[in-house]
This record gives sequence, structure tokens and C-alpha cells, in this order.
Amino acid sequence: MALGEGRVGMKKEMGAAFRGDVGRMVWGRGGALSSPKTSPPQQTPQERTGPVDSAASAGTPPSPSLSPLPLHKRPMADKGSGGSRLPLALPPASQGCSTGAGGSSSAGGSGNPPPPRNLQGLLQMAITAGSQEPDPPPEPMSEERRQWLQEAMSAAFRGQREEVEQMKNCLRTLSQPTPAAAGEADQAADQQEREGALELLADLCENMDNAADFCQLSGMHLLVGRYLEAGAAGLRWRAAQLIGTCSQNVAAIQEQVLGLGALRKLLRLLDRDACDTVRVKALFAISCLVREQEAGLLQFLRLDGFSVLMRAMQQQVQKLKVKSAFLLQNLLVGHPEHKGTLCSMGMVQQLVALIRTEHSPFHEHVLGALCSLVTDFPQGVRECREPQLGLEELLRHRCQLLQQHEEYQEELEFCEKLLRTCFSTPTDDSMDR
Repeated sequence: MALGEGRVGMKKEMGAAFRGDVGRMVWGRGGALSSPKTSPPQQTPQERTGPVDSAASAGTPPSPSLSPLPLHKRPMADKGSGGSRLPLALPPASQGCSTGAGGSSSAGGSGNPPPPRNLQGLLQMAITAGSQEPDPPPEPMSEERRQWLQEAMSAAFRGQREEVEQMKNCLRTLSQPTPAAAGEADQAADQQEREGALELLADLCENMDNAADFCQLSGMHLLVGRYLEAGAAGLRWRAAQLIGTCSQNVAAIQEQVLGLGALRKLLRLLDRDACDTVRVKALFAISCLVREQEAGLLQFLRLDGFSVLMRAMQQQVQKLKVKSAFLLQNLLVGHPEHKGTLCSMGMVQQLVALIRTEHSPFHEHVLGALCSLVTDFPQGVRECREPQLGLEELLRHRCQLLQQHEEYQEELEFCEKLLRTCFSTPTDDSMDR
């Protein structure tokens, strides 16, 4: 329904128009707003809240000098639809859309704000409604709840203090001198007590706060200076494990451990210790000191750590081989600037020789390390293409073996990537396309 044609509207000949964006009335050439005879007279704010005077009862139109009303105080103008236009106002929820003299009662009389005229008014109403009700005041804490909270906080602090006391007791045990003239049974009991202290410390230092407290209590000095070189293998591997547990992902502890010269001793254990468990735990501690730690990696390079890592991959201990290859792959991905150093050490040839050994799950990590070495590194690609290596034939044969085994899909993907990177030619690429 177009404006001027409905029951409540403006006559076109009067020249009045509405500016819908802010909901105010603009007077045209006629100078007055006229209403049909069946519509209630237009009222001023004073007439809506007070008695109706005789002029308003006679249908006298409002003065052209009527000032714009605030958005939340404007009267309802139109209760119908203007064709494709938005309705000028919505009826209050408490009354229907009735017309006539009885239908022009104000919403202000019920204590509710008038409905919005447009979307902007609707937004304003939502903001106002959301800010009208203040947050309820906090309820006073009951005595029972207050007592429970105090007990919980006391227990938490008491637990932390107890753990610190436990660490102090363990350090007192570890600081005792080794009995020299004791019998075999006494020596075994003493070693068992020390091993128990190291295990308890490893459990407590899983918590980063406890690990920091352990270092402040000079525990790391005791581990590096005495227990990494202890006579009993059980003490050596537990000390290496505790160093790794405290150091992982804590830069301040990593710097302290590196400053104590622990990396040199750990590399020696990895390379020469007769106990396989000691070597595995030493590799764990080394990994915690060099991954994402620039100072640790620089020490690792100065101490020829990559050669130690390669020799570890050539051992018969499966767990040691897998972890060594995984650390090598991680370092190549995170620090590609050291690829030239590895190639000059003959790392490509060493890795290919490992792939030629009897097949095992360890080969997946070796192939992954080789892929990382040749990716975006032409020198590595050239070394892989050396005819005496026979790498292309080896990779194609390995692909045929792995085709029917789903458990080796990642290894198969590494083989295919190496073939594409090192042995594909422009002719092969064009045929694939």
C-alpha cells in the first residue's frame, strides 16, 4: 500500500514526506500534516500525557514548527504496511492493531517505551534493554563455603610445600658420600635408596614449578657433576632421564644444564656406554637440550653431535636407531642451514647404506631424514644421483615391495617423493601431465 492511500497516511497533495532513516517528519509545501476522517487526530506529547483539549478533539492539525522527537519518545505513526516499505511503527505487544479513536492510546501510559520505527530503533531498543538491568549483587559467601575454600587453598599450598620437602630429602640422600668399606649387601641397599630418590625426583619434576625448584636447590649440579658418571648403570640412566625431564621446553633450565657441560657427558654416554638403557636415556636428554634451543644446537655441532647420532643409528638397538633417526629428521626440518655440513660429512651415503640393510620399521625414519636432506637442496640431490649409490634402483624395488602393505604407506610415500625429487626428468614430468 503506497503512502497517502491507506487509512493512516499522508495525502500526496499536502506534500508531506517521511525521512525513514531517522524516523522524523519533514513538512512539505502544504505546511501541515492531514489525516483522513476515520483516523484519530495527531497529538503532541503534552496531549498524550495530559487531558485532551478542545482543539485536538476538533481534529486541528499540529503546528508545522513541531520539533523532532527523540527516537524512544516518538508516537506510533502507521500500523499498516506500506507496500514494500517497512511499517512506520509496530503495535505494542499489549494491544492489537485496531484503528479508530480508541486505537490511538499511547504506549507511555502503560510504562513501556514505544516500539521502534525502523531497524536502527530496534537496535537501540536492544542496547537499552540489555543495559537497563544491572548485574545482581554477589551473594554473601556462607560460612560453610568460606571454610571449604580456606581448607582447599591450605591443602594446595601444603601440597606444594610437602613436595619441596620431598625434593630436599631426596637431595640429602643423593648428597651422601658413597660408603667405601661397606659390604656387598650394604652397597646394594645404598644404591637402591639412591635410585629410589632419583625416580621420585623424576616424578615430582614432571611439574615445571618443581623442576625450577629442583634447580634452585642445586640439584642439577649434583646430577651433572656426580651421577652422570656414577659407577652403577641404574644411577646413570636415571640421572640422564631426570635431566631430560627437567629440561624439556624450559629455556632457563636448558641454559643452566648447558652451562654445566652436561651435553658433552651425555654425548659420551650415547656413544660409548655399555648399557643400552643408559644410551637411550642419554639420547632423550640430548633431544630435550637441542630441539628448539639454538645454544644447545650450536654446542651439539661443536661437539660433532651429528657423527654421534649417525653411529647411534648403526647400532643393533632398535629403539636407539629409531629415536636417533627421528631426531636427525627433526633437526633437518627445523634447521635446514646445516644440510651442507651433513652432506660434507657423507650423510647421504650413510643413510643409503642404512636403507640397504634388512627391512625394518626403522627405514621409514631413515627415508624421512633423507627426504628432508634433499628437499630444496641441490647438493643433496646431486649426491643421491651418483651412479655408485644405485639409489634409484633401490627405491623402485622398495616401492614394489611396499605396494601391498598398508602399514608401510608412509615409507612408500617417502620412496616416491625421493624418486620424484632426485630422478624425475623433464620428459617424465611432461608425460605425467
